[in-house]
Amino acid sequence: MKTNEMNRYPDKDLEKFRVLIEEKIAKAQHDLELIRSAYMNDGNNGTDDTSPTFKAFEEGSETMSKEANTQLAIRQEKFIRDLKNALIRIENKTYGVCRVTGKLISPERLKLVPHATLSIEAKNMQKSHR
Repeated sequence: MKTNEMNRYPDKDLEKFRVLIEEKIAKAQHDLELIRSAYMNDGNNGTDDTSPTFKAFEEGSETMSKEANTQLAIRQEKFIRDLKNALIRIENKTYGVCRVTGKLISPERLKLVPHATLSIEAKNMQKSHR
């Protein structure tokens, strides 16, 4: 590699990461659909029950699960967005390069956190500055 050329992963490695990320996006979108369908079905439970005590309990638990589901859905949507951004970085050939140090992020870290934009080194630097 020439010295003026930026650190980057070879195309064959980028291709492996692309496949991994696309699989994760497919799974994450499937999970998001499950969360959404659970959220949609919440409203259909116990509508014909006349017991006021049961009704109050149902509404309370329904509110909790809707809030929890909403939080889950928001997190899942962010995860999918982060993964899609990682695909863009693969296209630009900037994937796997730490945005702070400019060094390559270890392949082990990228396998665990495929949308990572910081190396462990940079992440630890951020923690120590807080």
